[in-house]
Amino acid sequence: MARELGSPLRVLIYGINYAPELTGIGKYTGEMAAWLAERGHEVRVITAPPYYPAWSIREDYRGSYYRTENRGGRTPRQPIVYRCPLYVPAQPNGLKRVLHLASFLLGSLPVAVRHLFWQADVVFTVEPTFFSAPATLLVARATGAAAWLHVQDFEVDAAFDLGLLPPGGNTHRLALRLESAFTQAFDRVSTISTRMLERLQSKDIPAEKTVFFPNWVDVDAIVPQAHSVPNSVREELGLQQKLLFLYSGNMGAKQGLELFDPLTAAFAPGGAFADARVHFLFCGDGAFRPQLEALLADRPNVTLLPLQPLERLNDLLNAADVHLLPQRAGAADLVMPSKLTGMLSSGRPVLATADAGTQVAQVISGQGLMPHAACGLVVPAEEPEALAAAAARLAADAELRHQLGAAARTYAVQHLGRQQVLEALERELYELRCPGAGAVE
Repeated sequence: MARELGSPLRVLIYGINYAPELTGIGKYTGEMAAWLAERGHEVRVITAPPYYPAWSIREDYRGSYYRTENRGGRTPRQPIVYRCPLYVPAQPNGLKRVLHLASFLLGSLPVAVRHLFWQADVVFTVEPTFFSAPATLLVARATGAAAWLHVQDFEVDAAFDLGLLPPGGNTHRLALRLESAFTQAFDRVSTISTRMLERLQSKDIPAEKTVFFPNWVDVDAIVPQAHSVPNSVREELGLQQKLLFLYSGNMGAKQGLELFDPLTAAFAPGGAFADARVHFLFCGDGAFRPQLEALLADRPNVTLLPLQPLERLNDLLNAADVHLLPQRAGAADLVMPSKLTGMLSSGRPVLATADAGTQVAQVISGQGLMPHAACGLVVPAEEPEALAAAAARLAADAELRHQLGAAARTYAVQHLGRQQVLEALERELYELRCPGAGAVE
């Protein structure tokens, strides 16, 4: 059923990750749902209990099989959230990840079927997980709603290209066929970078179906702090006088965090760039964290912190002199790191590992489709010597750090502001349900 311009839309969001998860997809899906509800749209969410990036269901969500949040109350306007059970492996590997994703499909299917009677205008699902695509299409086709797939990661490609599942066999070929069939059945397919849009089109998704829907940042909440202003994170850790390299976010397989071992060793006593001023702060959680702790045990120039609450994010990001953004080779156009938006908005330079021509490299170097001043330095993925040399260059040049950080903030304000990104999404939603329409004023 088409909606008149300005009338509220009914939007059903179907995805495994959601607020109050603090990182990645859950953070963005939660903010999107809340923003749409505040605009007056009716929003419902089918999701799992929060478990990411720790791969452990949050304690206050344990013991409940199905759970509904904000049932019957929309003052102030909020999404109604349906939490569904799933299996969460403590040590995820390829097979356990598949079982984990399949369990969400099975656990959420009864709730999806109930929404056949709600008559949504748009059923919106997020990849990962692609396991939600069949149920999304079922609900959309049965009710006459539009079906929208938003690709945060190319889950199938990443699973095989990064070795999480064995590539090249019958399983790989079947997964690609299913991905192609389901993706082409959606009315809209969006993703978060221009290179990922190109990848969609290489998978035979018509250009007129695709939408550029980047991740965003609240540029009024993540703001640069002057270096002369005391920083609470530095003060608590006794790092006020250090030149701080920060990594904050998920500690998983795609990040290439094993590079932190030779990087920190290069600046420790006896290293190629030994420098007592330089310190490394690694903050986060995830499947790779135990290995990272073992690699960096007793390293004097390293501090590890757990994931920090949202209200501390601005202080944490501003504690950095330089943000670190490592990625494994081959991952940069399968995923676009969600943490990059906050790094740029904080007005600090970014040191990234990414192959030339990838979206990450283009954004940071300023050499993409929309040329802009460089926001940091980029070195080839999985080359520890090049990473250490670039870190040493930034450590030695305060003026370069200031110049790159100022450009990072400018890029965030001009291209990644939350309001402008979500207003563009709203226009696309109206266009889908009411061709020729625009957003609510």
